[in-house]
Amino acid sequence: MSWLWAHRYLLARRTTQLGLLVFFWLGAHWHLGVLSGNLSASRVLRTVPLADPYAVLQILATGQALPSTVLLGAAIVLGFWFVVGGRGFCAWVCPVNPVTDLAAWLRPRLDLRRGLRVDRSVRYWIMFLALPVSAISGVAAFEWLSPIAMTHRELSYGPGLGLLAVAGIFVLDLFVLRFGWCGSLCPLGAFYSLVGRWSLLRVRFDQERCDYCGDCSRVCPEPQVIGFDEMERRGFIDAGNCLNCARCLEVCPRDAYHLATRFGGGAVEGLEEGSP
Repeated sequence: MSWLWAHRYLLARRTTQLGLLVFFWLGAHWHLGVLSGNLSASRVLRTVPLADPYAVLQILATGQALPSTVLLGAAIVLGFWFVVGGRGFCAWVCPVNPVTDLAAWLRPRLDLRRGLRVDRSVRYWIMFLALPVSAISGVAAFEWLSPIAMTHRELSYGPGLGLLAVAGIFVLDLFVLRFGWCGSLCPLGAFYSLVGRWSLLRVRFDQERCDYCGDCSRVCPEPQVIGFDEMERRGFIDAGNCLNCARCLEVCPRDAYHLATRFGGGAVEGLEEGSP
């Protein structure tokens, strides 16, 4: 039970990711209407539309008109991640996330601690450049090449070149650049980081409990968000790049972190009041 509690958020994230893939697969092959479509555009219970807002922006940049249901779906998704944390998509939904997590887990065990350094702002340049490229080419530029979209489609409908792209990301993250795809290159993560800057759900920081051991920084996929001076001043991790993956909550020996709203001090639904 102690192991389960220590990995409660990791297990919850993997359950969520796998569950979504299962429901999409059942929708594609058994026509079960819980989820139908893919991460770019889907419906819940064959009624509620959902759409990737970044994909919608790229399509609009091409000059194509979109049905109102697609625009509504993008608004629903945007509103959801605005509440729970934009880059929560990366940690809780994205099918590439387990691959990059595996590479990060293997790196120290294979003594692969060194690698290239790429400025994390590169992903924002890619995000913005995808829009004029979409306008010029007439196709949604990132969606055409996105390993996220390709992987999700192929896990639902059958393997193809998208899985080769994911294998490339694994090699990149393992041998070349730690969290290279998610941390430096992925434009979808960059987009959601902008949404996350104003999100309601945050990881709060209790300075009085912290002994500054650094365990949180070592496991965080975006370690630059663990800025103790800033966290002491604000009382929470104030960065859109936070994935709300809750790794810091799991490894902190002093329970200095907990999930809460950015306007309140209490833990969300008492989850961090103690272990079972």
